[in-house]
Amino acid sequence: MFLVTGATGGLGKRIVRQLREQERPVRAFVRLTSRYGELEKRGAEIFIGDLTQERDLQKALQGVQYIISAHGSNEASGGAQALDYRANIDLIDQAKATGVQHFTFISVMGADRNYEDAPVFKAKAAVEKYLQASGLNYTILRPSGFASNLLPLAEQFRKSGVYLLIGDPKTRTSIISTDDLAKLAIASATTPAAHRQTFNAGGPEILERGEIPNIFARIFKKEPILINPPLLAIDGLRAAIGLVNPELKASLGTFRTLLANEFYTTPAEVEKLESAYGIQLETVETFVRRYLSA
Repeated sequence: MFLVTGATGGLGKRIVRQLREQERPVRAFVRLTSRYGELEKRGAEIFIGDLTQERDLQKALQGVQYIISAHGSNEASGGAQALDYRANIDLIDQAKATGVQHFTFISVMGADRNYEDAPVFKAKAAVEKYLQASGLNYTILRPSGFASNLLPLAEQFRKSGVYLLIGDPKTRTSIISTDDLAKLAIASATTPAAHRQTFNAGGPEILERGEIPNIFARIFKKEPILINPPLLAIDGLRAAIGLVNPELKASLGTFRTLLANEFYTTPAEVEKLESAYGIQLETVETFVRRYLSA
């Protein structure tokens, strides 16, 4: 039995779908207010609970052999301290107590760079260290960004031709197909080459962020209208928000870190990932075309 946290998110729901396509048992940990109907129809066992409650974690882990921690924080679900850090620490402790065979943790590329103004990065880094020292069999995947997050931007582009790009268009990235990342997360449990390993998990190409609207332009045959405000716009927004909502200001620090820095996989890292898992990673353009070119 797999337990998947964050099961209704962009990555989590793909993990559950693929597990059910493989006819493997999976328990989807969801919040009461989330939309989990599709997962239930696919045959997933639905567990409604709160990741910050130890009692719920104890119940959710009954009969579980493999855990995939794919949840993350946002303003609706809670902050980095509660969900990205504390909930994962408690989940690791419960996994040890119940004899879980493997724990896959979805971290973030750059978790090891000591970004002081990025709560999610700091939380993920602390969880990585705790998991590595836990004695559990584990795999840590550090994605550089989910291709599924581009789909609403692509839909907007198809309608208007407009693409909003904040910051330097030449900043480089290696966005990973969210379907590929789901495959990696599932395979980690039974792939010996992935055990007790940490992988930077990016796509097979290094892209400048300014190339993304050009990809959309090729797919939809529409000239891009690029709106490119500087990072100073985010700084001004954070300063204003901080006067009334300090917690939101802190969370925007993670957003700014993502915009201001480069997150890409080297060819050697891509080769290591593909070799360990026996997978050929798809490009961003292939991913978007599969979903939206029809």
